[in-house]
Formats: sequence, C-alpha cells, structure tokens
Amino acid sequence: MAEHKHGSMDTRVQEKTFEGFLRMSMWVAGIAVGTLIFLALVNA
Repeated sequence: MAEHKHGSMDTRVQEKTFEGFLRMSMWVAGIAVGTLIFLALVNA
C-alpha cells in the first residue's frame, strides 16, 4: 500500500472548482438582488 504524506496532495483542481463555484454564486446572488429591486420598482 502506498504511503500517504500529509500535505502532499495536489489541490489545484479543487481550488479552481471552488473559485468557479464562488464566481457562480456571486452571479446568482447579484441576479437575485437585481430581480428583487426590479420587482420593487415596478410595484409587483
């Protein structure tokens, strides 16, 4: 069985995925806020 050395895992893929997740989350939050503001302005 291979020995696992603590701290030796390559996390570039996970970091890139998490960065994409944060970017997408910010877009979704911005669109949601924009939609709520639009609805408030048109008295929906």
